[in-house]
Amino acid sequence: MKIGIIGAGSIGGTLARHWVKLGHEVLLANSRGPETLRGLAAETGAKAVTVTDAVKGVEVVVVTIPQKAVRDLPKNLFANVPKEVVVIDTGNYYPARDGSIPEVEGGMLESEWVAAQLGRPVVKVFNNIYFKSLQEKPAPRGTPGRVALPVAGDPPEARAKVLRLVEELGFDAVDVGGTAESWRQQPGTPCYTNDLDAARLKQALAEADRSKLPQYREAADAAVRQYFASLQKS
Repeated sequence: MKIGIIGAGSIGGTLARHWVKLGHEVLLANSRGPETLRGLAAETGAKAVTVTDAVKGVEVVVVTIPQKAVRDLPKNLFANVPKEVVVIDTGNYYPARDGSIPEVEGGMLESEWVAAQLGRPVVKVFNNIYFKSLQEKPAPRGTPGRVALPVAGDPPEARAKVLRLVEELGFDAVDVGGTAESWRQQPGTPCYTNDLDAARLKQALAEADRSKLPQYREAADAAVRQYFASLQKS
């Protein structure tokens, strides 16, 4: 499969490494241009390309950049991309990093907002796991305690393709439903960064309370603020 990844940070780089090892052709792009990705491309086996080239001739596009940066992607990036191409959103909204996004603050789900910016439906996955866990915890199917990942998005056939990709990566894939259910895996919710197995993940998703989304977000954002403060001190 040919996969384009927009964003070469911890999640994007980790996915590139895994997918190349699994035999996929991976195109890797960032906002600074392919010349800045030569080292990572050589290490992972991915091909460094421009953002516009990362969506050409692929079956899947992964958008894995800070939420605020989605607005800075080229306008009409997906205008000529076939509708059957699956778009994955790995992002999370952290006001401490992204500033205020009024639509999300007003109740719009994060992936709904991303889909509106891109003009394409998206499938949300890889947003509730630390990159270290994504890097180190793949396991064969049937392994006790195998980490499970939630997958939410539209349309159903796109979600089904992503569920298969997650399983291939070495994680149990849990179908959360359409984009309207993606709030269950947003920052601070019970499933966020807890590396749960499938049974416990389903329980955590069921326990999520939509009325608590502001509190969930504030708890996750507080952790981000603390992280930034620790970087300034070091």
